[in-house]
Amino acid sequence: MKRKGRSNGDELRPEYDFDYSKAVRGKYYKRLLKEGANVVVLEPDVAKAFRDSATVNDALRSLLQVARLSRRPTARSARAARKRATA
Repeated sequence: MKRKGRSNGDELRPEYDFDYSKAVRGKYYKRLLKEGANVVVLEPDVAKAFRDSATVNDALRSLLQVARLSRRPTARSARAARKRATA
């Protein structure tokens, strides 16, 4: 016995009637450009370490601060300077 096929008609309920005639293309485009939209997806093991986005931001700010403080110009060794002077 063959199954009855589904009708190809509209399968949405009447309350889901979308009226696209009033739609505005790119409505939020300028706001996205102004505010920015950076989405970062964390790996599951990293996400377990943080409760919310505020704690992630705090951890990253701390890391940036440590990186800035530890970045110092290194002086060349006196030996390297002597080699160039004699050459």
